[in-house]
Amino acid sequence: MAMKVRVGQGFDIHRFVDQSDTDRKLILGGVHFANERGLIGHSDADVIAHAVSEAILGACGLGNIGEHFPDTDPKWKNVDSLILLSNVAKMANENHFEIGNIDCSVVCEQPKISLHRDEMQIKLSSAAGAPVTIKGRRAEGLGSLGRSEGIACWAVAVVTQNI
Repeated sequence: MAMKVRVGQGFDIHRFVDQSDTDRKLILGGVHFANERGLIGHSDADVIAHAVSEAILGACGLGNIGEHFPDTDPKWKNVDSLILLSNVAKMANENHFEIGNIDCSVVCEQPKISLHRDEMQIKLSSAAGAPVTIKGRRAEGLGSLGRSEGIACWAVAVVTQNI
């Protein structure tokens, strides 16, 4: 039996809520960042979990997160994105893929990602059923991310499939 190796790239970006919106929590990698502005989105707007999900779906050729969890469906309103990620990992397994690992680069001026990196990696790895690593990067003041208008995440996933 031969093994097929596939790679998928995921990307997600969300804007911060207005300063006056103090009800929206900032959730990144399944972790609540207290006293930080939240992100706009239909679900909990966890930009890292979304990028990880997109990378896995892409590697498996299973479409994208919007196809499986549309923002027009009230069922997914304010949902914990780790649930979405767990569902994506289950889809991958049901299609005979094994997730090898996922690596993420999170780009934002604030908050500092390193403060919660270990906890995020544990939560994301548990939901994905595979190791997830995170690196925080600054945009060095350039563009909308550099002006602290939002957060973006790029992720790469490796999966294998026995054929």
